[in-house]
Amino acid sequence: MRTQRQMVDYALQRRSLLAEVHAGRVGTDEVCDANPYLLRAAKFHGLPTEVACPVCRKEHLTHVSWVYGDELKHASGSARTPEELARMATMFAEFTVYTVEVCRTCSWNHLVQSYVLGTGGVRTPKTRRRTAAE
Repeated sequence: MRTQRQMVDYALQRRSLLAEVHAGRVGTDEVCDANPYLLRAAKFHGLPTEVACPVCRKEHLTHVSWVYGDELKHASGSARTPEELARMATMFAEFTVYTVEVCRTCSWNHLVQSYVLGTGGVRTPKTRRRTAAE
């Protein structure tokens, strides 16, 4: 998306956590703890990927995008499809998207990236009011 900015990638944090899990220093019950709401969002709003789950290796991961922003009002904190994100990016000045990867089999979940979408506050310029002195 052309309005995407302030992107943060959490790949290093993910790699470090998975190294801890595979070394046995962190249990799978600590990282496979997806909330039922997240699992449901993955089913209905998620984008399937070709990446296998790094923990159970039984299923492909699903990416779920969550939106947050003051301007979104009641829609803030909800999961959205890529099509909805594209439409919202033209309707709102600024909101943050958090993409989470989820395994619907073992409940692995991890934040993949975050970024800001929106028009960036670009508005049509208002005409300046004249003062009495002018």
